[in-house]
Amino acid sequence: MSQISSTQNAPVLGALFMLGAGITFAVTNLLTPTITYGMGVPSTAVVFWQYVIATFFALPLIFRIGLGALRTRHPLWHEARAFLSALGVQFFAFGFASGVPVWQMVALSMTGPFFILAGATLFLGERPGAQRVGATIVGFAGALMVAQLGTEQFTLASLLPVLAAACWGTVSVITKYLSRDEAPESLTLYMLVLITPNHFLIGLVLGIAVAVLPAGVLPASLATGFDFVLPGGDALWLILLLGAITAAAQYFISLAYKAADATYLQPFDDLKLPLNTLLGWVVLAQVPAIWFWPGALLILLASSYILWTETDRQKRGLQAA
Repeated sequence: MSQISSTQNAPVLGALFMLGAGITFAVTNLLTPTITYGMGVPSTAVVFWQYVIATFFALPLIFRIGLGALRTRHPLWHEARAFLSALGVQFFAFGFASGVPVWQMVALSMTGPFFILAGATLFLGERPGAQRVGATIVGFAGALMVAQLGTEQFTLASLLPVLAAACWGTVSVITKYLSRDEAPESLTLYMLVLITPNHFLIGLVLGIAVAVLPAGVLPASLATGFDFVLPGGDALWLILLLGAITAAAQYFISLAYKAADATYLQPFDDLKLPLNTLLGWVVLAQVPAIWFWPGALLILLASSYILWTETDRQKRGLQAA
């Protein structure tokens, strides 16, 4: 047991670390639309440099784990995991660059547990009960309400955070598969080492697509391609800040899960929705639509129920073993 989790105050520390992660991620969700949508910097460039800087700040953790943790029997699965994680971030940042408001982005990104449930059923052979399937249906009903499907306010860009959630949900399924015979240190190190090169790869593919495809095929915010050059002026300082805060958020999350289990931390993680909504409202003047509130409540309740049942199932499995 780690030194943090062995202390009597571990649950309190875990909650504080998770709140710290929520606050830092909320700041990144304000900086990203400011740099992309507000300043016109391509989202692919912003994300690439964001993770270059975050990886630099994560070097102490990389060296502490040690490169010996890179020994694995599943190199392709590690690469797929890192690629999908990077692709999810790209979808998320592109959503901000397309003008999707913070409240909608964050609420729809919380559909991840539903994709985890589907992936675990299809690829890991797990059998969800009727209640978990029902919770998934309820959660997606909430997502449709938040996305304002069927109204004039709905745009295809509203689906970008759902695509991000699908990518991150698949990452969680791959992580569950790898964790059967891979050490947690290996999972962490591979993600740290591979995610930035995968952002580079995505930017490179986009650049080729811009050169090959006819004009007008790609959205305007992607049609500039990706030149791998840091912007100057205020955008440079904001990207540097974005990378540093991203690294801080990742540290907070790792400390939180060392201190307490996922079920206990879930309510504190869910605070990111009202926190992001409030900050987007105050700082960016993004007022949530009326259907956001009931839809977000359905997503929160359904995702929390799925997480609770999954954790309970794992505990019963350990007790049986």
